[in-house]
Amino acid sequence: MGLTARIRTRDGWAVSHAVVTVTDMTGTQVVRAEADGDGAVRDTHPLAPGAYTVIVTAVGYAPAASSAIVTASGRAEIGNVVLARQGGAELPPPGPWTIDPAHSSVGAVAQHLGISSVRGRFTEFAGRILISPDGASASAVEAVIRAASIDTGHALRDGHLKSPDFLDVEEYPEIAYRSTGLVPAGGDRWTVHGELTLHGVVRPVDLDLAYLGTGADPWGGTRAAFRATAELHREDFAMNYNQVLQAGVAAIGTKLRVELDIQAVQGDGLPAA
Repeated sequence: MGLTARIRTRDGWAVSHAVVTVTDMTGTQVVRAEADGDGAVRDTHPLAPGAYTVIVTAVGYAPAASSAIVTASGRAEIGNVVLARQGGAELPPPGPWTIDPAHSSVGAVAQHLGISSVRGRFTEFAGRILISPDGASASAVEAVIRAASIDTGHALRDGHLKSPDFLDVEEYPEIAYRSTGLVPAGGDRWTVHGELTLHGVVRPVDLDLAYLGTGADPWGGTRAAFRATAELHREDFAMNYNQVLQAGVAAIGTKLRVELDIQAVQGDGLPAA
């Protein structure tokens, strides 16, 4: 019996500080419950049958309201409630932001044997975001990745990826990205236009970026969170190695999906922690 709900962002993250308020048709509050660390709301008090209004609020997000009908069971199962970040068309406060590699990830996914995926990540990278007071068009992003830090969880495969067949880390030790423009794509989405230098080749690459918000961290700083994806074609960067199986299926897919989860600290440096 009672109220159950799960509060999420558009990207599936739990909103742990959300509050759910339920009012009856007279506007009287009958339930007020807070989400737990997983964004779940569970209130065991039974509700009388009838129609109710459910309002979900959280600092930094636009409120969401919906209707709920409670039957004789006394349960109100709201399901997933998705909150949009308030001011989604905005960016973090102006100034420099330093990417924190300890709380960020740079990964890639490739198709394997035509039926599954292999995931890898780069463990050593650094970057800087400059939010201009003149707006998005004047803002910039740059990052450098150490190519030899590739890690797929398989030493033999990692060695092959570092070889001239793929990254050729001896000849091209760094992978670099530098933005050339930033434009809004609706809501909390942005398109980052930029150039990727990989395997000695420079190509334009756009990032589909979601700005997830800004908040204080435990070390007295301010952090901004972002999630971004992009699709690369290996042949665009002169990485043409492959092995065709008897069935005519390539062992390794020609496309790579890049997945970035980024935390950036306000200022030009990182905390000691």
